[in-house]
Amino acid sequence: MLRKRYLTPGGAPLILLVCHLITALDVPLDLQQPPTLTHQSPKDYIVDPRENIVIHCEAKGKPTPSFSWTRNGTHFDIEKDARVTMKPNSGTLLIDITGGKVEAYEGVYQCTARNEHGTAISNNIVIRQSRSPLWSKERVDPILIQEGNSLILECRPPVGLPPPIIFWMDNYFQRLTQSERVSQGLNGDLYFSNVRTEDTRNDYICYARFNHTQTIQQKQPISVKVLSMDAINETIAAFLNDTEFYSDSPAGERRPTFMIPKGRTSNKLVLRGHVLKLECIAEGLPTPEIHWRKESGELPNKRTFHENFQKTLKIIDVTEADAGLYRCIAQNSLGSVHHIINVTVMASPYWITEPKNLVLAPKETGVLICRANGSPGPSITWLMNGIPIENSPKDLSRKVDGDSIIFSDVQTGSSAVYQCNVSNEFGYLLANAFLNVLAEPPRILTPTNQMYQVIMNNRALLDCASFGSPIPKINWFKDDQTSILDGDPYVIHDNGTLEIHVAQKDNNGKYTCIAMNDLGKAENRVQLEVKDPTRIIKQPEYRVVQVAGKVIFECKVKHDPTFTPTIMWLKNNEELPDDERFIVGEDSLTIGEVTEIDEGTYTCIANTSLDKDSASAELTVVDRPDPSTDLELTDERERSIHLTWTPGFDHNSIIQKYIVEYEDGLHEPGVWHYLTEVPGTKTNAHLKLSPHVLYSFRVVSVNEVGRSQPSYPSRQYQTAPAAPDENPSKVEGAGNEPDNLVITWETLTGIQSNGPGLQYKVHWRQKDVDDDWTSVTVANVSKYIVSGTQTFVPYEIKVQALNDLGIAPEPSTVVGYSGEDLPMAAPGNVRVRVENSTLAEVQWEPVSPKSVRGHQKGYKIYYWKERSVFKRSRRHVEKKILTFSGDKTHGKLPGLEPFSLYKLNVRVFNGKGEGPPSPDEQFETPEGVPSAPAFLKILNPMLDSLTLEWGAPSHRNGLLTGYTLKYQPINNTHELGPLVKIIIPANETNWTLKNLNYSTRYKFYFHAQTSKGPGNIITEEAVTIMDEAMASRQVDIATQGWFIGLMCAIALLILVLLIFCFVKRNKGGKYPVKEKEDAHPDPEIQPMKDDDGTFGEYSDTEDHKPLKGSRTPSNGTVKKEDSDDSLVDYGEGGDGQFNEDGSFIGQYSGKKEKETAEGNESSEAPSPVNAMNSFV
Repeated sequence: MLRKRYLTPGGAPLILLVCHLITALDVPLDLQQPPTLTHQSPKDYIVDPRENIVIHCEAKGKPTPSFSWTRNGTHFDIEKDARVTMKPNSGTLLIDITGGKVEAYEGVYQCTARNEHGTAISNNIVIRQSRSPLWSKERVDPILIQEGNSLILECRPPVGLPPPIIFWMDNYFQRLTQSERVSQGLNGDLYFSNVRTEDTRNDYICYARFNHTQTIQQKQPISVKVLSMDAINETIAAFLNDTEFYSDSPAGERRPTFMIPKGRTSNKLVLRGHVLKLECIAEGLPTPEIHWRKESGELPNKRTFHENFQKTLKIIDVTEADAGLYRCIAQNSLGSVHHIINVTVMASPYWITEPKNLVLAPKETGVLICRANGSPGPSITWLMNGIPIENSPKDLSRKVDGDSIIFSDVQTGSSAVYQCNVSNEFGYLLANAFLNVLAEPPRILTPTNQMYQVIMNNRALLDCASFGSPIPKINWFKDDQTSILDGDPYVIHDNGTLEIHVAQKDNNGKYTCIAMNDLGKAENRVQLEVKDPTRIIKQPEYRVVQVAGKVIFECKVKHDPTFTPTIMWLKNNEELPDDERFIVGEDSLTIGEVTEIDEGTYTCIANTSLDKDSASAELTVVDRPDPSTDLELTDERERSIHLTWTPGFDHNSIIQKYIVEYEDGLHEPGVWHYLTEVPGTKTNAHLKLSPHVLYSFRVVSVNEVGRSQPSYPSRQYQTAPAAPDENPSKVEGAGNEPDNLVITWETLTGIQSNGPGLQYKVHWRQKDVDDDWTSVTVANVSKYIVSGTQTFVPYEIKVQALNDLGIAPEPSTVVGYSGEDLPMAAPGNVRVRVENSTLAEVQWEPVSPKSVRGHQKGYKIYYWKERSVFKRSRRHVEKKILTFSGDKTHGKLPGLEPFSLYKLNVRVFNGKGEGPPSPDEQFETPEGVPSAPAFLKILNPMLDSLTLEWGAPSHRNGLLTGYTLKYQPINNTHELGPLVKIIIPANETNWTLKNLNYSTRYKFYFHAQTSKGPGNIITEEAVTIMDEAMASRQVDIATQGWFIGLMCAIALLILVLLIFCFVKRNKGGKYPVKEKEDAHPDPEIQPMKDDDGTFGEYSDTEDHKPLKGSRTPSNGTVKKEDSDDSLVDYGEGGDGQFNEDGSFIGQYSGKKEKETAEGNESSEAPSPVNAMNSFV
């Protein structure tokens, strides 16, 4: 069975490859081999005195190694110490210090692991006890210091192992605030570049934390009192006896000097790979700023950090290139000072080539290499099985050459463990590497039948770890191919791994690796599957959403069909909040009722077992701005003031503008008015003010989301009163009676009054007459009536505002008119021109302007129908009105009835009403086409004949000249037969058709006509009866009982169907009978067949037709609705609309009359036979 192994993109395969290279010569544990150390304690091992000591030493080998220890260079006899035990099958020591002292076991330990093939040794492991001593008792005197001086509070913590971590806190265990002025040095002291009065306190406490023992030691609190020069003389005497006084002279501004380090230069030694920390702390007033630079080059960009407010320069992972001169500069406004630190980089030994285990077959050659570097240069010493090599047995196959040992023509008994010791004054390195002489055929160490899965276009690594002596040669084959895989796209690494640079689908398949040496071969088969990558094809997009809104982030994933990805959402690289507002869908994230805390970066991660893809989008939450604050009034003047404010938070939507509102506490308290607005980039406004107003101001911020809540009002500001600046607006004059003049105006508001005692002075005089102005002063009202005027004469009018402090500027003059009266004259010379049967034009001469006695609004035409021309009897007279505005002298009357006698008159009207009518004029309309006949009935259907009866049209619209009847048969497939046409005299009301086919359905088309043409058509259908023989047979059948029952059932079914159709029809629905009838068209709109002159397919386009097989009303008539034309559609203000020449806008003819035709074949009750025929 295949075992799956996943190759994920992005580094895991590379790590596997490195591991293979390092462990390529690992010997399987079932083969003979010298010991190899697998785990040991660190060289410097600090132990907690409260816990037992564990010194690790683990090794592997065959035979299983035995272990022994030395302490301080001599054999450590474990069996003689009851507190010391060694773990089974291990060299790890367990030292029980319960009831004992750790000091007794401090020292240098070394572990030895040996078997018959060699001996491996560990590093020298130095065991030391951690120490956290108490602070030595000391008397800490209070410190009295002048403001502005520098100060150092010394910590001097006890020496511990390892050194403690220092920090300063107060009595409440709160860390003291540090800054550019106050900071802690690397030595733990607290440095003040200059002191201030707020530095006075009695609880400056230095703490030392010993992490190894988890203890904290506390120094005695230090009391500091900072005095200003004014207070020094009052307090110095009281403190001199028991207080240090840190001042020789007044402390003023001064250039910087260094508190640490001292002098102009200093030296610093740091080891390669360690962290370099350089420190410069300066005093001065103002507080100095610290800057760093390297004299002989640039600071390493990615390894350099500035800490402690730029006072500490930190360089991590130091290299030899970091050596050199470093300059720190302290600078304030009075000058600068610098210090140079010479950094020397030394190095304890570090590996260049660490020796590796060496496996050789008999007669083979090999090399052990031990190459290292350091500063100063390290010395290299070789040992064999823990003994200096020069003291070891001679071996002709071995040659020591400095940092290498060369083996040639080795024999089976040459196996051993070699130690390489590299050391200088800063440390040492010790490495064990064995020589193992073996003769072994190849073996594959990689599990068999392994399944590898990799994402397409990524690197694939197929393992073939092997062992053999001599080292086997590895070859790879694919599927059933016999050729070795080598060259693009394949690479075979030294450890046997097959690499495919860019895996594609055609790389799927089975692969075989074969390991061969002189002693044999071994093979292994694996399988590779190349999968489609996981990709987010619809990524979440940047969203801006308002508070309380909803946002949806999409995340649609495309992936290999054999995988089921898991979709995970993160917010700011952390899990989503546990909130029901967050709804994770299959391919989306929905956040409802959004709040400001939802803002952030949302990431969608699609994971499979092989790869993943992610996409992120920002969510910005916007809201209305917060109210502005801190409203302040400045530059106060009589007519202006300056307002400033502090903007509120804009909630991620830029403030577009500020609206300034005001409240008038004198005239309208509690009511806020718009004053002005300024752009969102300004936070002040220069406001123009009015006199005699008690102002309060507030500001409203506006962004794209909306308006903020108003700010809190500013303080009140009252302006002095003054005379009015303006006069009332909208001054008008118009009488409401023939003998008066009503003068109206819009009064000034409280803020426009400018002061107390607001009044109005009203002036008037007749226009174009040499009269003086008449005036009157009224209170704060909006109307004054002048009585005793002439009818409709012009007046000049003006209204002026005044208050207790004066009058407003001279007002402008307007013209008004006294009251109107009814017009005195009627239009003359009224003429009518008939254009067609439904339209006539009326013309008249205008009245004189003087006779109108008011504003002429227009003319009205009153008209009515007296009677039809062919009828002498009068009908009920219904007058209609058309209005023509302005000074029109003509207009058109639409919607008239044809062949009728009309009368009309014309009147002028003004704002008061209508004048007298003109003499009545009469005119006649010509003939038109008639409406459809009133009804059409089918009577007495026989075998070959039937009778039609009809009613005259309800609107003849002229003298009828006759009727036209057309009919044609319809077969069972609804095809139409030849059309027959008959002309019938006008005085007839019925007609009998003969020579018809029996048992045949006919459709009839019937209309009346005048000299102007045919009118609307009415249609009907009917069926002739069967021949007598067939009727006789049916009568015989009808006497049978079963037939009577069948007919009853059919009759009941028909009744149910009729009820259903009636309900559907009332609801406006369609039903099969109607659809069937729609198949019978009107022959008037059918194309004529060319060959026989008959009509084509039958269809009925009329709106209202009888249902086939249904019954008509009992009288058998087909009714038609009347529809009179209405002129309300055409007049002004509900009466009519006309062009400038008075012509009617739209159609001249009346509305189309709707004909409703209903009926069936016969008014007689249907027999069962007829009922059957109706369904044929």
